[in-house]
Amino acid sequence: MNTMKFDQNRPMDLILLGRAAIDFNPVDYYMTLAESTTFKKYVGGSPANIAVGLSRLGKKCGFLGRVSDDRFGDFVTDFFKAEGIDTSQMRRCENGEKLGLTFTEIRSPNESSILMYRNQAADLALNVGDIDEEYIKGAKALLISGTALCESPSREAALKAIFLAKRVNTPIIFDIDYRKYNWKNKDETSIYYMTAAREAAIILGSREEYDLAEAPAAPGMNDEESAAYWHGMNAEIVVIKHGEKGSSAYTPDGGRYSVKPFPVNALKGFGGGDGYASAFLYGVFEGMDMTDCLELGSASASLLVASHGCAPNMPTPDELKEFMAAGKRQYGDMVTGA
Repeated sequence: MNTMKFDQNRPMDLILLGRAAIDFNPVDYYMTLAESTTFKKYVGGSPANIAVGLSRLGKKCGFLGRVSDDRFGDFVTDFFKAEGIDTSQMRRCENGEKLGLTFTEIRSPNESSILMYRNQAADLALNVGDIDEEYIKGAKALLISGTALCESPSREAALKAIFLAKRVNTPIIFDIDYRKYNWKNKDETSIYYMTAAREAAIILGSREEYDLAEAPAAPGMNDEESAAYWHGMNAEIVVIKHGEKGSSAYTPDGGRYSVKPFPVNALKGFGGGDGYASAFLYGVFEGMDMTDCLELGSASASLLVASHGCAPNMPTPDELKEFMAAGKRQYGDMVTGA
């Protein structure tokens, strides 16, 4: 069952607010960052990757964010335009802020780490003056990335977008997207996550991320208790991910739908979450049954951890279908029923 209903008269499917960055992934992987000498450059940042993923799947996306006023800013903007993502609400920074740089270390298929440079990060320069009510009103939904809440003025811009979305009846999707290095402490993290999650129609996160979001009001809950808690707020779909153990979606009618990951020969241990979110949300926008939405997310996540990059390796609908069909031919229907 899919409980979500969207205003089909709105021209844009999803507006994403938050982080666009630059990823440098090693070409000479299975070495430490100290040993690696060659890297390939990609557009990165969770909401940026999700925007590309949904666009590849045929959905019309727009991006609310700031980029640096330099060649890297050109790189991100030009890449978005080539993918069909609306960039009319992307702004150049005015005070020298730079796009965050992420250097990844791929030590093995199961061992990866990330080194980030985010001092005076461009995405965190988003401010309340950048948020346009009419733009939000023109979308079927608004996605807020949790990283956008970690620092002012981006924090206030994200909260303004949430308040405006509520006013114009644009459903809010909250991707918790916890990155420890962005936050001062867990108390601060929990307060702002709770504030955003209480207004969201769809919440996406890992068990650990839900624990953070719930800490101020209802700590120590299990998955079923978490789902019931957020359904008691505004949530219509609560997705809780458990990595290699699979993921589950909960709906207010008491439905629990679960899948396991599609088996794949992984190259790296990151990027899967953004593929998961984009393909899952594609299924939701298409009105698919919840199990089908979860299978799409699981398939896309597997494809992404098997790829060198993230944004440029987001699958098309045909690639997803072929991968899922091949997996089920080989492994049966073991994906469903985590």
